[in-house]
Amino acid sequence: MSILPIRQLPDLILKQKAKKVRRIDSSINRLIADMLETMYAASGVGLAANQIGVLQRVIVIHLPEDELPIVYINPVITSREGEREVEEGCLSIPGYRGFIMRAVQVKSKGQNQEGKIVKITADGLLSQAIEHEIDHLNGILYVDHLTNHNKLEKLPPDNGSMDSMLTTR
Repeated sequence: MSILPIRQLPDLILKQKAKKVRRIDSSINRLIADMLETMYAASGVGLAANQIGVLQRVIVIHLPEDELPIVYINPVITSREGEREVEEGCLSIPGYRGFIMRAVQVKSKGQNQEGKIVKITADGLLSQAIEHEIDHLNGILYVDHLTNHNKLEKLPPDNGSMDSMLTTR
């Protein structure tokens, strides 16, 4: 396992769409291990593969209250319900946070590390993290959702991880 550098704006890979994983093999499992280690080292809640420079549809999420992380390969959101304003930050845009609209609940599906289809119905922080990380796989950053640039604010120095700042309002 390795801690890898997290790509930051204006790195163009962050705006590219990741490719579907065709085969879950040792290279994908190594990628997942590296993503988890990198996310933990950065005190993040989630990480998408393109944030470490790999254009594969893989995300990892580990909420503070959960015992185990979620690993999602080829994830897609199948439905969204409701709308709420949330505060988000991102490891790829350090030093800033913004307010955007996210779903109240999402349903998603993808594969686990064994290749089995996994379906998740999520609300709260998990639904927000799933939307945020799948957006990354589609080349979309949370700042692309800002309805008003006044909704983006610069944080004081040493304010911690940006992905750990996912909150609802």
